[in-house]
Amino acid sequence: MKHQLYKMKSGKSGTSYSAPRTFLFLLLIFYFLLPTSSFAQLPALDLVKKVKAKLDKVNDYTATGKMKTDVVFIKAPISNIKAYYKKPNKFQVKRDGGISLLPKGGVSINISSLLLTEDYTAIDAGNGTIDNTPVRIIKLLPLNENSDVVLTTMYIDEKALLIRKASTTTKDNGTYDMQMNFGKYADWGLPDKVIFSFNTKDYKLPKGVTLEYDDGSKKQELPKNKKGRVEITYSSYVINKGVSEDMLK
Repeated sequence: MKHQLYKMKSGKSGTSYSAPRTFLFLLLIFYFLLPTSSFAQLPALDLVKKVKAKLDKVNDYTATGKMKTDVVFIKAPISNIKAYYKKPNKFQVKRDGGISLLPKGGVSINISSLLLTEDYTAIDAGNGTIDNTPVRIIKLLPLNENSDVVLTTMYIDEKALLIRKASTTTKDNGTYDMQMNFGKYADWGLPDKVIFSFNTKDYKLPKGVTLEYDDGSKKQELPKNKKGRVEITYSSYVINKGVSEDMLK
């Protein structure tokens, strides 16, 4: 009787199979058909650490490119630029003439600056897409109450360990966004293009800086409630070959 409970016969072929073995076989098929991400998704903090480890391979670089400042009320033609970076947080963009419209401490347009310390809490905020690329949304909350950064939201390509987009809210300079496009320097975590946008009502110009407007006037402040956009396209990087302090002045 016990044998009959575990055997089933086909009327045509007369073959039989074991019910427990069949159940195990179907269970294995179900397991392997499930999306891989259901089992392989890293905790938020571990993912951020992996991204940081990739960026930490870069000790310094000199980058050549072009900068486009898209602020309609300011005269700012497309300019050739050189960017210099030195670990951990020294960053300088030098442009041919004019001024770069970047938030105070322009280091913020350098990706590594987003992860300067480990003094934060990482919170998983779900999944999304950036330019059709799946991303994990991770929010970083600084633990240091004196930090100028209030919140950073990163959109991370988990497969490539790249930050595709970041939005940072600060105490003094409002909220600004960076979107990164990657190409031949992706293995280093370095973008081919950075699109940086901010609201001028929150931006504070460095002391003594004067801007030239389209009407020929010069002022020491930005108009309120206007959008600013800076686009840097890098053509080449020289990585880990040394950057002097003079280059960063």
